[in-house]
Amino acid sequence: QVQLVESGGGLVQAGGSLRLSCVASGRTFSRYAMGWFRQAPGKEREFVAAINWSGGSTYYADSVKGRFTISRDNAKNAVYLQMNSLKPEDTAVYYCAARSSGSYYYTESDEYDYWGQGTQVTVSS
Repeated sequence: QVQLVESGGGLVQAGGSLRLSCVASGRTFSRYAMGWFRQAPGKEREFVAAINWSGGSTYYADSVKGRFTISRDNAKNAVYLQMNSLKPEDTAVYYCAARSSGSYYYTESDEYDYWGQGTQVTVSS
């Protein structure tokens, strides 16, 4: 069983930045594909960014491309989401997800095996 713990959320003004972190338990983190998703009030959970096991491949939703950067540090069992130029529409609960198999990045929520509890990001206008 893998546990994922997110941190780094908070309240920020539009145009500001936040860096989310997700730390995973377990010794096989380096094999996992990782992803970030978000869910705003009254909306479905949506894909934000994904990274493959090595960090060599990444993919972003169009809505965050050029503003957000996903990265990972396998030595620390951690994945990060650097969020710049934040907009009010980025307000949501952000979730970290892990997939225990596969060589690629994954963009659908049902492709992931483990989820964190989420961290709130609020962007004020």
